[in-house]
Formats: sequence, structure tokens, C-alpha cells
Amino acid sequence: MIVLDIMLPGMNGYRVCQQLRAADVWTPVLMLTAKDGEYDQADAFDLGADDYLTKPFSFVVLTARLRALVRRGGPVRPVLLTVGDLVLDPARRRVERAGAEVQLTAREFSVLEFLMRNRGDVVTKSEILEKVWDANFDGDPNIVEVYIGYLRRKLDQTRIETIRGAGYRLADA
Repeated sequence: MIVLDIMLPGMNGYRVCQQLRAADVWTPVLMLTAKDGEYDQADAFDLGADDYLTKPFSFVVLTARLRALVRRGGPVRPVLLTVGDLVLDPARRRVERAGAEVQLTAREFSVLEFLMRNRGDVVTKSEILEKVWDANFDGDPNIVEVYIGYLRRKLDQTRIETIRGAGYRLADA
């Protein structure tokens, strides 16, 4: 069990957690921090944290959460998402195409992960906005098209299909 604060001197807890996962260390990680924003929590989980508790906290709740994490144990290896020659590792936040690493921004990674988890299914722009951005997103919905374009340029022009009037589908080929 690792109890990790985000605001550490030198390297922050997000980076520590990310490096642990990159080094294939799957020991359960509980982030214990004063940062209580929803984006802080989402970042921690996206980088591999297993639980998140904000300060001030109840010692009773902390020990209960630690017991729960110990009961679950650490996974040997995270599940990789694979579509054709495209491999996405959610825990390491890494994407490879034909064995070569593809550099993606955090938002590009999230869009691709959503498409890969729904591979073969047509997903609407609204579904992508709700799952990748936020259910309360009030910006221009065409932002989805922009990110689909970025992914097409970085991956393969034909991999992400546009289904006219319906949405997008990730193809196997």
C-alpha cells in the first residue's frame, strides 16, 4: 500500500504515481491530499491512483479505505485496449501503433480511449462530449471534430470512420 500526497517537494504526487505505473509497480495507491477539485481527482485516477481522500480526513475513514484497498490487492497488469495494430495502456497513459509510441495530449488520449472502449459501435458527438469532456460542457460541440482530426493525423486517416448523421466508429483495420 502506498499513501501519496500530491503536493510533494520536488516531484509532485501525480508524477510519482505515473512513474510507479510506468515501472510496472501495481501496488495500490491512495492519494491523500488537500487538493479537493474534481479535476485533481480525475487526474489522479487517470494517472493510476486507486483511491483518493482529501484533507482534513477522518482517521476511521482512512483506515477503512486502506483495508478495502488491501482486500482488493494490486492487479498484476492493467488491461490493454487493442484494436488492430493500435495498443492503448490506460494505466501507463501510453499508445503504440505498430510497435511505435504515439504522442497524444491528455484530451486526445481520452477521446481515443473512449473510442477504443466502444470499438465497432457508432458513438455520437454528444456521447463523446459527455464522457470525455463533461456532461455540463457548454462549449462548441464541434470541438469533437477537431480532436477526431488530430487523432486521424496522428494515427491513420481511415481508422476513425465518420458515420454521416450518426457519429464516429473506430475500425479494426
